Amino acid sequence: MSEKCGCGCGCDNDNEQEEMGLETMFLTLDDDTELECGVLGVFEVEGIAGKEFIALMPLEDETVLLYEYKEIEDEIELNVIEEDELFDKVSAAFNELFDDEEE
Repeated sequence: MSEKCGCGCGCDNDNEQEEMGLETMFLTLDDDTELECGVLGVFEVEGIAGKEFIALMPLEDETVLLYEYKEIEDEIELNVIEEDELFDKVSAAFNELFDDEEE
């Protein structure tokens, strides 16, 4: 018998994040619910000095979430990217990295 995917839908598909061997982390949302996400990667963006960004994928869907990433003394801090221009640069850098890895 096959294993359930873990998405809560009852389907028999394997969980893609588990297949890819992704590390996971929990995000606490504004309403205090927790969302388990696969960590796709931490990366820098050319032209944006001194900042790192993280790409996360919630386990129950295929949406990619992008945040500014800071690690301070074993603590991880994620900040929402509020500026549209900055988000566009980070998104383009992620897409470029992700497309390179798929090829």
